[in-house]
Amino acid sequence: MTTPTSSSVDALSASAFSLKDFLSSLMLGELFKGLALTGKYVFRSKITIQYPEEKTPLSPRFRGLHALRRYENGEERCIACKLCEAVCPAMAITIESAVRADGSRRTTRYDIDFNKCIYCGFCEESCPVDSIVETPIFEYHGENPGDLYFTKDMLLAVGDRYEAQIAAARAIDAKFR
Repeated sequence: MTTPTSSSVDALSASAFSLKDFLSSLMLGELFKGLALTGKYVFRSKITIQYPEEKTPLSPRFRGLHALRRYENGEERCIACKLCEAVCPAMAITIESAVRADGSRRTTRYDIDFNKCIYCGFCEESCPVDSIVETPIFEYHGENPGDLYFTKDMLLAVGDRYEAQIAAARAIDAKFR
């Protein structure tokens, strides 16, 4: 006859019926703990906001709608280096370029498909001339898939419209760049 070892006795006692566990589940201890936690928070003031009327503050680093910026003289900043297209993990950016008469290279086509974009901000970080930026604008939508396909002219229009907000957010964030 073999005698039980200490490890087999420990295993039996761990899996054996526990009167304490049975009484705890019979008295619904977990249920009352949950109800006590609910009761603790039910009478506190609520922090829910009514979204369209009330808005929460946004970080200057918020990544929303993309925009192409211009220099102060009105010339577009993009030099068609195609770094943003190369770094985009979702392959949402399409760029075509041409050489101008003065020898500089500029974009002839700059498209972003927001159906693919994941708003990671890599395009913004890779741009050497600060041409492509993500604005704090998040209230836009498209009812058709083609509505979220932005061309160069549309992106420049967004940049022109929100340049003051973009510049202000850039100024706040400048010490961290």
